[in-house]
Amino acid sequence: MIHRLSAPLLALLLAASGSVLSATPATAAPAPTNACGETGFDPSAKAESSDLPGIDIKVPWPQLVPVPVPDPPQDQTRIPQAPLPADPCADPCPDLTDTPPEQPESGSAGSSGSASSESGSSSSGSGAWGSSIPRFSIAPDPEPIPIPIPGPGVPLPPPPVPQSPPVEPGPVDTAAAAPKVGEVTLVAQLTGPGSINRTDKRWQVNGTDLGIMWESKPGEVAIAFGDTFGRGWAPPGANGQDWRSNVLGHSTDRDLSDGLTLDSMVQDSRCHAAELLGSRKVKNWETTTIPTSGFAIGDRQYMSYMSVRRWSMVPGMWYTNHGGIAYSDDNGQTWTKDPYAKWENIFGMNQFQVASMVPAGDHVYMFGTPNGRLGTIALARVARDQVLNKSAYQYWVDGTWTPVGEHSPTPVLNGVAAELSVRYDESRGLWQMSYLDAPAGTIVLRQANSPQGTWSAGIPMVRSADYPKLYGGFLHPWSTADEVYFTISEWDSYNVYLMRATLR
Repeated sequence: MIHRLSAPLLALLLAASGSVLSATPATAAPAPTNACGETGFDPSAKAESSDLPGIDIKVPWPQLVPVPVPDPPQDQTRIPQAPLPADPCADPCPDLTDTPPEQPESGSAGSSGSASSESGSSSSGSGAWGSSIPRFSIAPDPEPIPIPIPGPGVPLPPPPVPQSPPVEPGPVDTAAAAPKVGEVTLVAQLTGPGSINRTDKRWQVNGTDLGIMWESKPGEVAIAFGDTFGRGWAPPGANGQDWRSNVLGHSTDRDLSDGLTLDSMVQDSRCHAAELLGSRKVKNWETTTIPTSGFAIGDRQYMSYMSVRRWSMVPGMWYTNHGGIAYSDDNGQTWTKDPYAKWENIFGMNQFQVASMVPAGDHVYMFGTPNGRLGTIALARVARDQVLNKSAYQYWVDGTWTPVGEHSPTPVLNGVAAELSVRYDESRGLWQMSYLDAPAGTIVLRQANSPQGTWSAGIPMVRSADYPKLYGGFLHPWSTADEVYFTISEWDSYNVYLMRATLR
């Protein structure tokens, strides 16, 4: 959920209703410096305000864009990653990632040569007329009009055999105790310049977000990131060159107290993270493809995603084509979007556009919200061996699992939620859920004894008052009963941070 705009939506959303228990405020930290002395970003920094804000007027400019249909085949070029240098401060590909001394980068968005696209926040020129006159600019704003044209495509496989799952009772359990969140701290910056992983130097990942984690195999965690930019990226926001809609890393780091170390990333060329799920990158058709969750069953991995048609002018809102499922049979190196495992966003009302999928027992549970940040949470489930067969899904409706409830599911809790992350702690039989409560400007944690609830009260872990423009909140699968590790993103610095919350 890239989540292109300020998560709190301070001036445009209603204040949160209801009362919640309070956690200890997050402990802010200065901008981190990694082991190599490189300075990163401080996600708690407040943006400098201007007494004279600029005025940007964009004039829509129709632009016909031919779009071959069906989608062209995904480029599946992959190369193994060479071992990282023994010296963590040595650059594995200085010819690709180090700036020549005679051509230093200025660090400004205007000089980066970034291609303007709807993937990020394009900036206009300063247009300053003196310190006493506000900046003013008028610029054309291309508005693509996609025109489908015949193109080469991949023949579709046969559809799965239709299933007729039964109607079964799904009563709610008694409410679980609300989590008692203690101290919440920023552990480390995981991505971008100055991060502990030096992703800009190792994989040309300068700006990115999300950080969705799942156990890809015993002893290994996969970490999926959203819209990613290489050299030419400069804060604030998503912008720059070398745009990839999503990338994937792997980690075997068990000690998260000092951060999460990435061992590798999926590469399509030397020191270059590959785009996993392709997107057309055409506004009003398919702007980008964003991962929303992942899980593994045996040797096959699954990733839920959303196909974003376009970002909205309204903060915290976007429009999707569908939510879908992709799969990988080579430990995440290459992925296939299943052509049938899709939840089409009819009239923009489908509840399963931004999904968090979790295997537990005989089923895989799918928690879903509509496009944007103001939807309720719906729930579905499917047998573990039928994940890609949409006809095999049952939807939770009024205490019943039913196969016909896709368009009328019952919310599992009151209030709105965005960017869900759900995990099942099998050792305790406990479900945990974190999400962005956009109206309140908080990332909260809830618990339940069953996926349909009753869910506990939502307890804030981090607040926009401490971390402006935060979003995300994705749980690490190796969190314990004593502490929860999770990732957050921050829009201005547009990178991913690891957080730690102690549970009393």
